[in-house]
Amino acid sequence: MRRILAATTAATLLLLAACTDDVERAARTPDATASPTPTPTAPPSPTKTAEPRSPWSLPALMTEESTSERPRRLRVSVDDPAYTEYEVRYRSGDLRVSGVLLIPTGQGPFPGVVLNHGYIEPSVYVTGQGLSREQDYLARQGFAVLHTDYRGHASSDPAGDLDRETRLGYTRDAINAVHALAAEPKVDAERMAMLGRSMGGGVTMNALVAQPDLVDAAVLYASVSSDYLDNLRRWTLPERPEAAQRLFDRFGTPQEAPGFYDALSARSYFDRIDVPVLSHHGTLDESCPLPWARTTHRLMRRAGVRGTLEVYDGEQHAFGPQWTDSMETTVAFLRRHLRR
Repeated sequence: MRRILAATTAATLLLLAACTDDVERAARTPDATASPTPTPTAPPSPTKTAEPRSPWSLPALMTEESTSERPRRLRVSVDDPAYTEYEVRYRSGDLRVSGVLLIPTGQGPFPGVVLNHGYIEPSVYVTGQGLSREQDYLARQGFAVLHTDYRGHASSDPAGDLDRETRLGYTRDAINAVHALAAEPKVDAERMAMLGRSMGGGVTMNALVAQPDLVDAAVLYASVSSDYLDNLRRWTLPERPEAAQRLFDRFGTPQEAPGFYDALSARSYFDRIDVPVLSHHGTLDESCPLPWARTTHRLMRRAGVRGTLEVYDGEQHAFGPQWTDSMETTVAFLRRHLRR
């Protein structure tokens, strides 16, 4: 690493350390429940008509019109009595994004669920990776599923640096995946949902505030923070300091340009969410600390969101022993809110 980058990054770390809160301390604690839950300094202000100050912001995404068409089926990857799985590509703006599509056996029309996976290094990611358990479970329960790979993953078109680091490109792909799935003949476009795990939870929250009428219900699993800076401090600064430095060079540090980073935080716009949100989180989540989920839930409720937080004692980030229980709760939630 160049000496100037190391020196600048070190200085930035010191700047960020001055405003580090309990959420950041919790991220370094294996048992998140042992750390105090952070208290927000002020409730989010009404943002129903947020004006974009930067094209790299959630308000800019709010002004976009998103459309797609039926995914192009490349091949059958699973032929099961309960469903057929296809490798597909669908349109996301000017890009083509890969993924897997699962259509239950039967006439339909079936309710649809778009799945947004968590962070997996793009260079090793393979199509459909990250939520294979959820794909199979939901398809067997009668849901049509489109799992998006995101741009820059598998056989999707490449992603730009800012698309990745702001997660706005991934959010666009998730939004367009809903439109693509709704175009399937056997899918009921009036009954659509979204489910996101870890980083995909953040992508899902972004989609909910950007396009409030996109889906009818949403589920978050072991989600990242709804505050962009929490995630930047937790992962980008220690693991990809060069990427963080590019952000600071272009847009300013968090202290120099707080509004830019607020505009990348879904919690700034929770009052735009009009659908029920179910969140699952383990007390021993070693990646995304439980206080993040508690704060997100509290801020959603304060903003009027119909939010529910299910906490699983002893469960870690990947969800093991209580995963089936969580999926039973998820299916019941989706059936309740995706009724005609």
